[in-house]
Amino acid sequence: MSKTARTAALAIAATLSSCEGSPSSPTADLGVGQDAGRDAGQDAGSDGGRDLGVDAGRDAGRDLGVDAGRDAGTPPVNPPVRFAVLGDAGEGNAAQYALGQQLGSVCRAHGCDFVLYLGDNFYDSGVDSVADDQFDTQFEMPYASVDELFYVVMGNHDYGGLGVVSTDWGNLAYEVQYGASSSKWRMPAGFYGFTQGRVDFFGFDTTAIVWDHTKSQQEIWIDQQLGASSRPWRIGFGHHPYRSNGQHGNAGNYDGYPSWLPELLALRGDHMQDFFETHLCGELDVYFAGHDHNRQWLSVDCGTLHIVSGAGAKTDSLARRDGNVVSYEEDTEVGFLHVEIIGDTLRGRFFDTAGNVDFEELITRPSMGLR
Repeated sequence: MSKTARTAALAIAATLSSCEGSPSSPTADLGVGQDAGRDAGQDAGSDGGRDLGVDAGRDAGRDLGVDAGRDAGTPPVNPPVRFAVLGDAGEGNAAQYALGQQLGSVCRAHGCDFVLYLGDNFYDSGVDSVADDQFDTQFEMPYASVDELFYVVMGNHDYGGLGVVSTDWGNLAYEVQYGASSSKWRMPAGFYGFTQGRVDFFGFDTTAIVWDHTKSQQEIWIDQQLGASSRPWRIGFGHHPYRSNGQHGNAGNYDGYPSWLPELLALRGDHMQDFFETHLCGELDVYFAGHDHNRQWLSVDCGTLHIVSGAGAKTDSLARRDGNVVSYEEDTEVGFLHVEIIGDTLRGRFFDTAGNVDFEELITRPSMGLR
């Protein structure tokens, strides 16, 4: 990044920070990812993910519910789990910085245990080292007012190739290793799991699935983790959607690429479609994705509720090519999702940069036909 661009980014951060005041101390380190960075690279999402899978953050995170540091008295039996979800945010533009300030405000007002960060962390082609300035100008500075941990997954743009032929697999190592020097960045491997309260979370490297790079490793891993999962809620998060009304659309029909060209099988998302339908349908209660730069609360499909929150720094118009049924969709405002889970209920609210609640939905797991 040029000195001029970096100076401009610092100016934006300084201006916005002056509006909110200084952030408080960061939350406790859950201890995930310290070994994963050592062996990152092509195998970081396979062997690293397998060893660090569901147990990596589970025991450490189990008792760190939203009230863990707030009340010295007896903790609730089933503490609420609260978190934010956003993706496709790595622009380093004014929209990302402004939304970062609002994210910090919402987390302070409503509570966040952590943030799920859904990939495309660095436009347009990822980072080129663990010391890349983009970690500062496109992550640390925009989210300076957010104290919580970010659980991060890779997006297609993070793997280079301007997000089209995204196969620079060595880029994974830089994002995994960066966690050793950041108080809030957590990506122990390309795919991994952790637990918070009554929820098991599973993060996927969907670009490596789309290109059939570590698809088989992730299949073995997720089958093992789901088999061992005992929490009432199971939530997945990754960059590519299974269902979306955005420009990219549904897996197996990404971007409307024709099915008669075998060369386009990967870009169409055929591998992603197969992965989801074989291993995740009806096994996950909720799946969060980005890739499409808008906000969508879709219906339950194949036994899983699908939500797109990819408007972290810019928006793209909805295409509605696949005609998915939605409760809400919006393509003109950047924003993020705030989630609160208490018992068998999940409340989701889409916020915009101004702090408005654009949509709110309350679901109960059994009544939704979920597991």
